[in-house]
Amino acid sequence: MFTGLVETTGTVLSLEPRGESARLTLRASGPLVTQSSLGDSIAINGCCLTVAALGEQEQTLSFDLLMQTLRITSLGDLKPGSLVNLERAMALGTRFGGHLVQGHVDTTLRILDWSAHGQDHRLEVELPAEHRGLVIPKGSICLDGISLTAAEVTPSSVVCWIIPHTLQVTSLHTKKAGDRLNVEFDMLGKYVRELLRAQPSV
Repeated sequence: MFTGLVETTGTVLSLEPRGESARLTLRASGPLVTQSSLGDSIAINGCCLTVAALGEQEQTLSFDLLMQTLRITSLGDLKPGSLVNLERAMALGTRFGGHLVQGHVDTTLRILDWSAHGQDHRLEVELPAEHRGLVIPKGSICLDGISLTAAEVTPSSVVCWIIPHTLQVTSLHTKKAGDRLNVEFDMLGKYVRELLRAQPSV
């Protein structure tokens, strides 16, 4: 979660192609570097990215960019020397880098596809009819405690794209098609559904 208030700027050092993905490295200064950790969420020109490498002495931060990120944002146009806007995730007592997750599992979903695509992985899980409407394209979904973005939503499934850092630091690398994952749907979606259900019939 972010506020849209730019905290500082950074200078791009490199945008290194990695197959269909890329590694973005930039230099910044101040608390954004000294108080950041691996896995933190930082908005770069309004695009939320995950810190995949941190060089505090060199004041550098690196991020993995998905093919989809490169396709739908302007980050692929960055060159060494480009200046970018930076904002850390908003703090609510502690840093808030995902979405509102309660830790209350709603159900389990089976993995339909778990496949490598270059440096990234495609994760597709089933979406039973009774849960349709609780997840929207580019909305949030929590799978096995991991806050993920629903890149695609079909009538019967949800697709998320997984960057290498997430793959490395979570249990996802142990999963395969057919396995079940715990799911917590977005809290706002559940409230809206219940409010609509409570409306009297006309």
